[in-house]
Amino acid sequence: MAIFVNGKDHKWEFENVGGTSRVKIRNGADIAHLKYLDPKLWTVLSCPVKGLEIDEKSLSYIDADGDGKIRVNDVVKTATWVTDAVNNDDMVLNEEDFIYIRHFDTSNEVGLRLYNTSRQILDNLGKREPSLSIEEVTDMATIFANTRFNGDGVVTVETAEEPEDKAAIVAAVTALGGVKDRCGELGVNNEMIEKFYNCLNAYDAWQKATVEAPFGADTDAVIAAYQALDAKVRDYFMRSKLAAFSPASTEKLDVQTSQIEAISAGNLAEKQDEIAQYPIARVTGKPEINLSEPVNPVWAAQFNTIVKVALPDNTVLTEEDWNAVGAKFAPYLAWKQSKAGTEVECLGYDTIKELIAQDRKEELFFLVEQDCALEEEANDIEMLVKFLYIYRDFYRLLRNFITFEDFYKKDRNISAIFQNGRLIVDQRECRFCMNVQDMAKHNASAATSGMYLLYCDCTNKSSAAKLQIVAAVTVGEIGNLIVGKNAVYYDNKGGEWDAVITKIVDNPISVRQAFWSPYRRMATAIENLISKSAADKDAKMMANATAKINSAPAALPAAPAAGAPADATKPAAQPPFDIAKFAGIFAAIGMALGMIGSALAALAKGIFALSWWELLLSFVAILLLISGPAMVMAWMKLRRRNIAPILNANGWAINAAAKISIPFGETLTDMAKFPALKLPDPYKKKGMSRWSKFFLWLLVVAILAGVVIGLIIFDVI
Repeated sequence: MAIFVNGKDHKWEFENVGGTSRVKIRNGADIAHLKYLDPKLWTVLSCPVKGLEIDEKSLSYIDADGDGKIRVNDVVKTATWVTDAVNNDDMVLNEEDFIYIRHFDTSNEVGLRLYNTSRQILDNLGKREPSLSIEEVTDMATIFANTRFNGDGVVTVETAEEPEDKAAIVAAVTALGGVKDRCGELGVNNEMIEKFYNCLNAYDAWQKATVEAPFGADTDAVIAAYQALDAKVRDYFMRSKLAAFSPASTEKLDVQTSQIEAISAGNLAEKQDEIAQYPIARVTGKPEINLSEPVNPVWAAQFNTIVKVALPDNTVLTEEDWNAVGAKFAPYLAWKQSKAGTEVECLGYDTIKELIAQDRKEELFFLVEQDCALEEEANDIEMLVKFLYIYRDFYRLLRNFITFEDFYKKDRNISAIFQNGRLIVDQRECRFCMNVQDMAKHNASAATSGMYLLYCDCTNKSSAAKLQIVAAVTVGEIGNLIVGKNAVYYDNKGGEWDAVITKIVDNPISVRQAFWSPYRRMATAIENLISKSAADKDAKMMANATAKINSAPAALPAAPAAGAPADATKPAAQPPFDIAKFAGIFAAIGMALGMIGSALAALAKGIFALSWWELLLSFVAILLLISGPAMVMAWMKLRRRNIAPILNANGWAINAAAKISIPFGETLTDMAKFPALKLPDPYKKKGMSRWSKFFLWLLVVAILAGVVIGLIIFDVI
């Protein structure tokens, strides 16, 4: 079937893909005219960039706005761009990773730029064959091997020719880290050059403004100790002033004996935080610290450093002395704190002075300017890289975006871009496997797909990477598929992962599986009932036994004397068993058994009155009565299976149904097939033959079904 889209006379063809009419991409003309295709006719409206079986770099080029999603407009713009670049639109269908440059359309700007860039690269590579591949155009080091400049605005040691320029670049990269150019080498750009020379000059100016250290080599140690003790010492002088003002409070302002007693029982070496809170020295009311007396042991090291270096001749320390020490090193401290250009300090001051004297700043700027002159050419190389990635992968994306052609193809060597591997579990291979991007979304929508799904956590012994996948089981029985079962997952790159089933979404797998599901549920229910009954009886028996043991008297009571009155606290003797009281019960039980026996006899008489074919039809009817509804419901669900909810949970916007019919579902899971061999089992017990067991089971099922029907008939009568 074909239609004409409004606004453009381009004929589109449709085909039935997965039970739904979808647009067929026949040729390059269809790709070139995608901008005229109504978005309502697209299978997909958006898909994520990550987690698909297409090179993520190709998808990032198509995702022009970089939002992590490929939408209809992204695909349309890319289709127009890539078909405009070539002189034959059908070439986009080749999915090749190389192109002969004669196929660029030089009649438009994009094609001409790509052609000229390709010619330049061929010259740089010294290649005579007029074709370029992705591998060749992404090897920037080889492309620019014979030229000093590559148009990225970064100059390296190889770019410079003068020794002074090389030395300046090495120093800048050493101090500031450098930036990588297109070839992966570290170099400098204009911004880094400016910063480097600013740092050199700032550090030099700081060094020239050097303030002499007041305490020589010990100055930094004194400053550190002073800053650590300043608040503590000022606290002491304030306590002393308050004690002089109120002598009665001196004891309270000093360290309390009770404070020391509170911690004395423990390891005092571990109580330094508490001891540090005590005053730096004993408070006496005098505005000074006697340097001949001990100070708080936690602060003693810092205090002694200051006294030894800054106050060697003092016998006491007053507040004025303390302030004088701080004032003495204040200029030096201010100079230290004003240090600038610290990034280049690692070069050493002699090297810094030499670099400033040489002053190669303008020469480096000129090198960057020469490099930037090739910016357009280098950008065209980037555009060529983009073209080749899209040229190779774009048609595959279209087959999985506008249609789901790859997913529904009969060729098993072709899979959709969302199928990422194979899960081997319980003698079957599940070919429909997807990465799980958001487990919460899968929990919300997976059941609506109508598919039997296995969620697995996968680990790889060769890396710390972890993977979550979902696999669809579309053939066979439930078998031993349970949460916690181990399996093996193989990704499309050949990687082997250990998989563990963490969740199962239970839906019908096949009509055959649905046939046995009522009996499986019945057997499970009976098994659970028997287990529960046995457990209840066991618990009851143990409880009764325990109660009897606990209530047993320690010794038998003595027999009462003749004529002695009865003890009212003891229970009365139990009367003897009276069978007359149970006569009615026995009669009722006998009547019930008789009625059941009569019903069974009547049922047996009716069964034996049937001919063999009537008996067979009755048996089939009973089976259909039990399994028929489950089979019909399973058939209806199997026809409605749809992968759209699973894709939606991974961030896809699906615009059309993607159903999995029963025949197609059989291609998504492969069961193990063994040759028809009659091999003896050496451990097999002798007994009935297989056919005898089969007929015995049929007889048991028939009798049970007959009993059920007979009871129903008897109840109605």
